[in-house]
Amino acid sequence: MSVIDELTAVVSPCSGGLHELTAPFTGVVIDRIPQFTADDVESAFVRARAAQDGWARRPVEERRTLIGRLLKRLQQERVALFDILQLEGGKARIDACSDYGEAILGGSWYVRHVEDLLRPGGHLGVIPGLTTVTEISHPRGVVVVIAPWNAPIGIGCGDSVPALLAGNAVILKPDNQTALSTLFVQRMAMQVGIPAGVFQVVLGDPAEIGDALIDGADYVAFTGSTATGRRIAARAGERLIGCSLELGGKNPMIVLPDADLDRAASALPRAAFANAGQVCLTTERLYVHSSILDEFIELACHKAREMRLGASMDFECDMGSLTTASGLRRISGYVEQARLAGAEVLVGGCARPDLGPLFYEPTILSGVTAAADLHTAEVFGPVVSVYAFDTEDEVVSSANATDYGLSASVWTRDTDRGAAFAARIQSGAVNINDAYCAAFASHGAPSGGMKASGLGRRHGAEGMLRYTESQIVATQRLFAPDSRLGLPRSVHGPLFGAVLGALTHLPR
Repeated sequence: MSVIDELTAVVSPCSGGLHELTAPFTGVVIDRIPQFTADDVESAFVRARAAQDGWARRPVEERRTLIGRLLKRLQQERVALFDILQLEGGKARIDACSDYGEAILGGSWYVRHVEDLLRPGGHLGVIPGLTTVTEISHPRGVVVVIAPWNAPIGIGCGDSVPALLAGNAVILKPDNQTALSTLFVQRMAMQVGIPAGVFQVVLGDPAEIGDALIDGADYVAFTGSTATGRRIAARAGERLIGCSLELGGKNPMIVLPDADLDRAASALPRAAFANAGQVCLTTERLYVHSSILDEFIELACHKAREMRLGASMDFECDMGSLTTASGLRRISGYVEQARLAGAEVLVGGCARPDLGPLFYEPTILSGVTAAADLHTAEVFGPVVSVYAFDTEDEVVSSANATDYGLSASVWTRDTDRGAAFAARIQSGAVNINDAYCAAFASHGAPSGGMKASGLGRRHGAEGMLRYTESQIVATQRLFAPDSRLGLPRSVHGPLFGAVLGALTHLPR
């Protein structure tokens, strides 16, 4: 049995037929993966609910140990996982490593901190010494994690681990294009002893199973497009269940006049072209002070031209291919439409069929105006537009003139100035002298977007506690706070009012 056959063998019985999966590097069919129907999804929820109660009753330390074993197995098998991520996603090896790294580093942070995060907490009661208040975190039940094709492990595994540690069962829905890496995780989970019903992967067309997933969930964690996120939020709202959404971005990189230009230009290949630009955090708008514009553009274009593109299954290439044919058509269309609207292609701007069917060059544009669709639309590819600015107020206004607010970066030698500048940017994270990794990889800090870039946060305490329901248990001693203590109403009322005033001065 081949490795791929071993992966598809872990899929629960389903009746939706087969989906043909092709390799982005070559266009060759690599597998036909089983598909779920809405009825199959309902069966998965039945299995999840049957398993979840027992999983939640296990001591936190036991869940922690099993998840730790899963992460260790993924580390041991990382070479095979890198191969699968490249095969199904068209990633450069370094981008497969980054995807894996988010799952391992994020998951390990929760393994280390889960007991503190879930430990019952005490609060000062209304009458200190007489009222005891304890807060308990209960699992929500069955969590649905919907992971995108650009980061199936980093997001799929990264969002599932805290939900599992909190005592939930998880149904993970990857994109069909990147199902194999997700099934790889499921196989590892089964091998380390995580019950099959507690962690399940379901595969299928969103049009067929999307509603069934939302309608059966107790909580939904979604990463993907803003349009889809709005529909999920509306359907979750109808059921009064929670959801967290990390959505699109149109991220600015702002180079101030005192910036280290070589450092900033050297960062651009990762800032804008990591994973062929198919990362919600990558830079699509580059704002450079007019006094350094020409020098910076020369450096940036040189760095872009130096990038090595290819389908190498090692770490020799800087950028792989796009993942889908629809992505190639979209990106090519955006760049061509911008050209027709007067933009200039400074570097790149072409597909590279000589390398493979879905390769596209790292591209830098100038002269992009509002007449070009990519001026405001999320491109989600290796394309960045450069704009000049003269004043800080001007660039802050331009950077904030978007529906999105996910990530940003500010480049300056004066980090105090950079921090003050960052606070003016409407973005969930602002990095100073780094593209996006400094913020996103700091797993103790919450990560998410403002405006149309999403709701809620992953990472940090909020990244786990979103998967829990908070319950307050209050114990009152001697007498109730509103007890009359046998006093007549005419005496109790004024006395009660005076006591309330006194209570405002006590620590509570």
